[in-house]
Amino acid sequence: MIFSRRTVMRAVPVATLLGVAGLAACSTDSGGSTNTSGSTAAPTTSTDLALNPAAWSYDADGDVYYQLGLSYVASPQDTSYETLGVFVPGAYMSSTDNGNGTFTAEVAFDGAVGDWTASTAPIVLPVNTPGYAAQQPPTEYSYDTVAAYMEADFIYVQAGLRGKDSTTDAAPGNAPWGVTDLKAAVRYLRYNAAALPGNSEQMYVFGHSGGGAQSAVMGASGDCALYTPYLEALGAATTGTDGAVLSDAIAGAMCWCPITSLDAANPAYEWNMGQFATTGTRAEGTWTEAYSKNLAAAYAEHLNGLGLVDSDGNTLALEESADGQYLAGSYYEHMVAVVEQSLNDFLAATEFPYTPSSTEMAGMEAQGSSGAPAGGPGRSDDSVASGAPGDGQAPDGAPTGEGTQGTPADGGPDGDGATAGAGRPGEDSSAVSSESVTYATVADYIAALNQDVDWVAYDSSTNTATITGLEGFITSQKAATKDVGALDGVDRGQTENTVLGVGATAMHFSGLSRDVIAANQDTYAALTNWSDEYGSSEYDSDFAQTDELGVDVLTREHMYDPMYFLSSAYEGAGTSTVAPSWRIRTGIMQGDTASTVEVNLALALQAAGSSVDFATIWGQGHTMAELTGTGEENFISWVSERAAS
Repeated sequence: MIFSRRTVMRAVPVATLLGVAGLAACSTDSGGSTNTSGSTAAPTTSTDLALNPAAWSYDADGDVYYQLGLSYVASPQDTSYETLGVFVPGAYMSSTDNGNGTFTAEVAFDGAVGDWTASTAPIVLPVNTPGYAAQQPPTEYSYDTVAAYMEADFIYVQAGLRGKDSTTDAAPGNAPWGVTDLKAAVRYLRYNAAALPGNSEQMYVFGHSGGGAQSAVMGASGDCALYTPYLEALGAATTGTDGAVLSDAIAGAMCWCPITSLDAANPAYEWNMGQFATTGTRAEGTWTEAYSKNLAAAYAEHLNGLGLVDSDGNTLALEESADGQYLAGSYYEHMVAVVEQSLNDFLAATEFPYTPSSTEMAGMEAQGSSGAPAGGPGRSDDSVASGAPGDGQAPDGAPTGEGTQGTPADGGPDGDGATAGAGRPGEDSSAVSSESVTYATVADYIAALNQDVDWVAYDSSTNTATITGLEGFITSQKAATKDVGALDGVDRGQTENTVLGVGATAMHFSGLSRDVIAANQDTYAALTNWSDEYGSSEYDSDFAQTDELGVDVLTREHMYDPMYFLSSAYEGAGTSTVAPSWRIRTGIMQGDTASTVEVNLALALQAAGSSVDFATIWGQGHTMAELTGTGEENFISWVSERAAS
C-alpha cells in the first residue's frame, strides 16, 4: 500500500479498519508533528528543551554537523542515559564559525544532496537494545559510526534509552521506560523541528531482538495515552512552539527478530516448538511436560480469538488434529507455507556448491562500553553461521537464547557430498560454529535436511521444495532451546520477568500462563518437580503489584505488545496511531521465540492497511537476518523507498 506524504502520519483508527470499536485509552487523531484532537490542552513544553543553535560541532572531513549530550526531557531520571546525539549532512546547514570550535548553524532550506533536501530527508533512530537492555547515548563523535547514514543523506539520531540493565532506585529501566524514553526523544525532535533539518513526519526506528520488539511497540503505539503519565514524569515535550500538541507517532519500523507479544509467548513457544520435544523440562512424567501440552492447546484458543486473516481476507484459525496439539486448520497451513517460502527463497538466491557463511550484526550486537552502533557492514564477534542444516540445537557451550533455562546440544548432520560437519546456527547471537560445511549440489543439501526423517521434497525442474508439515522442520531445524515457560519463567528466571518487573524484582506477567496453571495445578501437583511456588497464586500476587506510577504489570505488558494495538481481541485496538510502513525480518531457525510472533504481527499490520515488507530468512537464527546484502544496506534502501513514496 502506497502512502503520500500527506497521509503518512495521519491517524487511521485500526479498529475502524478491523471492524471493531476501540476504546479511548489512546489518541486516535494525531498528526505527524502535532496532535490536533480537541482534547484538554497539554502542558506547555519547557523552554529548557530548545536546541541551542550556537552549539554545533562540525567535521569538515566528513562534512557532518553534530550535537551530543542533548537532554531530551526536562526532568530526566537518569542523566547518563536520557540524552541524544544528532548528526546532519553538511549540505543541510548554513553556519558561522564561533572561533572556539563550535558553530552557529541554521537549516539551509535550499540545501540538497542526493535525492533529499533539508526539508525532506528522513530521520532514523537506532534501537540497539538486545534483551531489552539499555542503549547508551553517544558521548564522542566518530564518523565511522554514522558514515552509512550520512552517505545516504539521512539525519541520524541516537538517543540513550534505559533498559533492564540500567535500573537504579532512582531511575528504573523496566517496561515501559525504554519505549517512553524513545517517545520523548521523538517529541524532542519535533519540538525543535524548526532548528533541525529533516522531515519530522518521516522518522524511522530500527532494532534487533529486544530492540526489534521496542521498535515494533514504537511503531504500533503512537500517541497512546497509557504512556502519558510516564512522559509527564520526565517532562517530555508536549506542545510545539506554536502551542499545538506534539505527536510521538512515527512513519516506519524496521524489526529484526522482535521478542514481543509476551503475554502469549509461552503458549506460542509450546505450540510452535515445545510440543515436538520430549527431553528436559518436556520429559515424560514432569509437570512441565503437562504444562507444555496445556500451553500449546491454550495457544489455539488465543490465536483463534485474534481475528487474523490472510492477504485474501480468509480467516486463519487452528483446529484440533489427530496427532499433536492443534496441528490443523488454515493458520497451520499458513505457517507451513511460511516455512516453504523461506526455504524456496533461499534456494532461489543460493548458488551451489554452497558453504554456509556468517552474518553480521551491523552494530546491533551487545554494546559493551561505548554504546554506539557500529554502523558499518563489518562482521562482529557475535556472528552467527547461516544456511547449514542441523538438528535444531545450539552448539556445545553456546547460550540458548535471551533468558534461557534450556541446555544446548550438539550440532548437525553431514549430508552426502558435504565436507566436514556443522550444526546450524545457534539460537543466540553469540553462538558461532567452529566448523564449516560445503554442499556440492542442492540434492546434497536436501539430503542433509532429510538425514533423520524425510520432510522435504525437492523438484529439480523448478528448483523448489515442499515440506510435509511443521514437525519435520521443527525437529530438524528449529528445536526448542528454552525450557517450558520460555519467556515468563515458572520461577521468574527469564529475562522478560526482569523487563516487566519492578526495579530489580522480577515478576510474572503472562495472564495466559497464569490461567493455564490455575486450571491444571491439581494435576501438576501429582507430577514430578512441581512446587507450590509455581502456582497461580504467585501470578496473582505479582499482578496486584504496581510500579512507581501505580501501573500494574498486566497493563505494562500490554504497553509493550504491538498486537494490543492491532487486534480486536484487545481493548487497545484502534486507540493509537500505527506507523504506515514496516519491514520485518527474522531468522526462521531461531529458538528465542516462536515464529508466530513475527507472522502474526505482519498479518495484523497488513489487515490494518500498513505497508509490510516481511520475510523469514532460511538458515539464520537470532540475528539481523537478511537473504542478501547487509541489514544496514537493506534498511537504508527501504527507508529511501518508503520516505520517497
